[in-house]
Amino acid sequence: MDHKRKITMCLFLAAICSSVFGEEWRATVSKNLEALVGSCVVLPCTFTHPASFLSNSRLRGIWHRKDKWEEIFYHEESTKILDNFKGRTKLLGNLGENNCTLEIIEVKDHDNGPFCFRIEYVRKENNKPTTEKFSFVEECAEIKMLYDTPKPKLGPLKTAIEGKAYTVTCSVRHTCPSRLPQFTWSRGSKDEITEVHKHIHSGIWETESTLAFIPEEKDDDTELTCTATFNGGRKSFTTFPLNVKRTENYNHIIIPTVAVAATAVLFGLLCVLMVKKYK
Repeated sequence: MDHKRKITMCLFLAAICSSVFGEEWRATVSKNLEALVGSCVVLPCTFTHPASFLSNSRLRGIWHRKDKWEEIFYHEESTKILDNFKGRTKLLGNLGENNCTLEIIEVKDHDNGPFCFRIEYVRKENNKPTTEKFSFVEECAEIKMLYDTPKPKLGPLKTAIEGKAYTVTCSVRHTCPSRLPQFTWSRGSKDEITEVHKHIHSGIWETESTLAFIPEEKDDDTELTCTATFNGGRKSFTTFPLNVKRTENYNHIIIPTVAVAATAVLFGLLCVLMVKKYK
């Protein structure tokens, strides 16, 4: 009986070990991104590993060039980073949560990569620390530079009606959710403006600013402008003419009509009275 229990226990442990240690270290990044020169860009990155949990203190994340591992874009020891990237890269993700996302600010026109992630895991073996290194050179990010500042989009562009609530949305897509674009309108107070941020797909986000106000007659034929300011100070704007439809005033029709009707009634009553009198 004891022999059978030992065999069963061994099989059970073997199954656990195979499920835990049979997996591989893997990383997933957004391979093709766009970045506005002078602004910032975020490179989404996640990774998996065989263990169920690894302490953040035992992990070290590094970003390097694909074909030149010694050219480092990010390292927790700043002295190891390439001079032209020092102070411009930051690891946004928490390695203990399998997040290796990288931020690059003040994007230069030569920051196109490819950017590859490497992780170093320190484990103890026979009470001695051993470092395991895993570079994911098959999962690297490349950046396409944008030299023209994206123009914000406005919509829906419809005719406003005097005295009735009117809304218009200004939106712009970007690649830096850690440093969002800022919107300003040519009119409207803070209470009239709301903002929404959403993730479109891997590496692309969108920020929307909605202006809601009550148009007046004086707003007709004026211009409404939305300006987007990106991290780094670059700006772009979109303008459209605001057309306000005046509320129809029917007094000039109603009053004469009522007067004519009243006159007709009085004349009719007068005729009836005259007929009765002479009869």
